[in-house]
Amino acid sequence: MLEGGSDAPDFVLPGVQLGHSTDIKSFSLSGALKDGPVLLNFYLFDFNPACRQHMCDLHDLSWFNLDSDITVFGISTDGSFSHREFAQQEGLEYPLLSDTDGSVAESYGALHEEFRGHRRIARRSVFVVDRDGTIQYSWVSGEPADQPEWDDIKAAVDTVK
Repeated sequence: MLEGGSDAPDFVLPGVQLGHSTDIKSFSLSGALKDGPVLLNFYLFDFNPACRQHMCDLHDLSWFNLDSDITVFGISTDGSFSHREFAQQEGLEYPLLSDTDGSVAESYGALHEEFRGHRRIARRSVFVVDRDGTIQYSWVSGEPADQPEWDDIKAAVDTVK
């Protein structure tokens, strides 16, 4: 796992975002950092009950505005078409990105080589990246049901805004 103070690896991934075009488009960390800090939220699978809870908890937090204060990316190894349906069903308005080969999750130290018969799956994890591309907060779990300490994430977000 990459720790606070590490440089965040850049990436370009396909993804979807509700409220904008439903077309699949490319998203990059370096592009998002031009607008400010970024929260990377890796998760295992669309439609997994534990992941659904995690993604919806993040969406429902009222202590920061997901649209203007910080860019939020949800990232899993599921494809963009699955992401589109998941976002529509859950009302998730932030971009969901497809790391289909697990290379981005691996670069952050957040990859299950094998999880319940599935290979190269993202671990549940959260990284807060400041405008300079430095990780200011990192959390990685080995268990899908684990939830991060949202207050710790809020504190990290408050320091990078």
